Amino acid sequence: MKQGKLIKKYDSQVQMYEKNLNNQTLAKWRKKILASASGRVLEVGVGAGANFLYYNKAKVTEVIGVDFSSEMIKSAKKTALQTGIPANFIQQDVDKLDMDRESFDCIVSTLTLCSYPNPLQTLNNFNKWCKKDGYVLLLEHGLSTNPLLSVPQKLIDPLYRKVSGCHCNRDIMKLIEQSKLEIENVEHYWSGIFRLIWARPSS
Repeated sequence: MKQGKLIKKYDSQVQMYEKNLNNQTLAKWRKKILASASGRVLEVGVGAGANFLYYNKAKVTEVIGVDFSSEMIKSAKKTALQTGIPANFIQQDVDKLDMDRESFDCIVSTLTLCSYPNPLQTLNNFNKWCKKDGYVLLLEHGLSTNPLLSVPQKLIDPLYRKVSGCHCNRDIMKLIEQSKLEIENVEHYWSGIFRLIWARPSS
């Protein structure tokens, strides 16, 4: 799918994302992974701003939210204002994002690796942009560890991509293991479809 068409798709999905802000299953996982966020945070693929509901205001000093969808940015700004989290926003494609080396205490990406054109490059950029004593926090969905689920995921991916704008069959663990990031902890849910991942930049 061409990038311009993909952006329009996400622009049109903003109301669905807003309705999903309080999804209880995702809320539980967001709260758990974001408990480790602190300092200056880069959130890539900020969407409608669901994570702002779970950042700890006593620990997080600023969030820089990035998304390529102007409608998602508008929605995320509203959510940030409602929660009182200090935030600034950049409308940009992740592949074109340019940040200073080691300029963030924490980098957050939730349910976004499925849609990045070059996910390995993105993960390596996270490694570069995050301070060495910082965290890269990921909540992602991808290929199940159960063949009864992973085989259908592979089969339906072209249609899934066309409808939703993202992939359902990416091997998230393999991508992270191939990157420069160092995995500290992983939690698996729903037969490995969903994962919470705490990673550190390589030294």
